[in-house]
Amino acid sequence: MPRFRLIIVALAAVLAAGVFSPARADVGTVRISFIKAGWVIGGSVGSGTLTFRGRTYRLSVGGLSYGFTFGGSQTDLYGTVRNIYHPADIEGVYGAGSAGAAVVRGAQAVLLTNQKGAVLELAGRQTGLIVNLDLSGLALSLK
Repeated sequence: MPRFRLIIVALAAVLAAGVFSPARADVGTVRISFIKAGWVIGGSVGSGTLTFRGRTYRLSVGGLSYGFTFGGSQTDLYGTVRNIYHPADIEGVYGAGSAGAAVVRGAQAVLLTNQKGAVLELAGRQTGLIVNLDLSGLALSLK
C-alpha cells in the first residue's frame, strides 16, 4: 500500500507542476509587406502573417513617420518574433529612429521591440526610390 501512495503522490506532483508552472515565452515566424511613401510626413500600410505554435494569423501593418522623408518604396520583410506567450502579444507599436536609402533595391534589417516586450528580428528587401532620416513607428495588429 505505501508504494501505491508514493506513485499517487508523484503523479500528483507532476500534474501540479505542469498546471501551475508559468507559461514559457515562445518564438514565431513573421512575414510582412508594406508600402511606405512620404514628403516630410510619411505613412506606411500593408499586411502580413504570424506563424505561432502551428497556426497562422493574419496581420495588419501601418505606421507614420516624421522627419526627412522623400519618395516611396515597397518593403518585404521576414524573420522571427521572440518573447511572446500568445499571438496577441505581437500587437503594438514598434518604434525606432531610422536612416536609410533605397534606389530600386536595398537590403533591410531591423530589430524592434513593442510595449509588451515582443522582439521582432526581420530582414528583407526594399524596392523603390526613397530617402529617409526620420522617427518611425510601425504598428502591428491581428486581423
